[in-house]
Amino acid sequence: MVGSRKTTSVGEEVAEVGKVVVEINGTMNEAGARGLLRKGDVAQVCLRVMCMAASVTALSFMVTAREASTVSIYGFQLPVNSKWSFADSYEYLVGVSAAVVAHSLLQLLINVSRLLRKSPLIPSRNHAWLTYAGDQVFAYAMMSAGSAASGVSNLNRTGIRHTALPDFCKPLHIFCYHVAISIACTFLSGLLLAISAIQNVIWLSNN
Repeated sequence: MVGSRKTTSVGEEVAEVGKVVVEINGTMNEAGARGLLRKGDVAQVCLRVMCMAASVTALSFMVTAREASTVSIYGFQLPVNSKWSFADSYEYLVGVSAAVVAHSLLQLLINVSRLLRKSPLIPSRNHAWLTYAGDQVFAYAMMSAGSAASGVSNLNRTGIRHTALPDFCKPLHIFCYHVAISIACTFLSGLLLAISAIQNVIWLSNN
């Protein structure tokens, strides 16, 4: 009888220890999942900040792209004046960049408010789909605007073949530098929006 009681007592103690171990493992796994979720939330906020910074830079450099100088054509010195509003593709880039700035700012404010309240940044599948659609549309728009603007910029840089028209970026180098930086930031913003859209796809596939 004594041996049976000791065996039962040892078995109960082993079972209790097993329960404690399971609870500890569950707590650690939950804490690890929360840590990964928090890291993902912070990464999403950082991505929004970088996207807004890139789109603001693209917008500001484009709207300040203007310069007046002179150019030599057939030996004649002619005045030239260049401004971003003279090209439709540049105006398109400005409009799209402004829309992306507004979109990024709105998403950033929402994400920061949820992060401060310790709420998930993506509360539902509908929210994820809506954010994914917005990011994808604006990513395509930024890529389109950058491509259209780069075509005009390349023409300004190389001139027109088989004519005496010169490289306009030599006398208008400040204007061309502003445009080049704006186009580079436009492509960067489009890439960041695409990465954000991919993050939403990953969340949708895991939930």
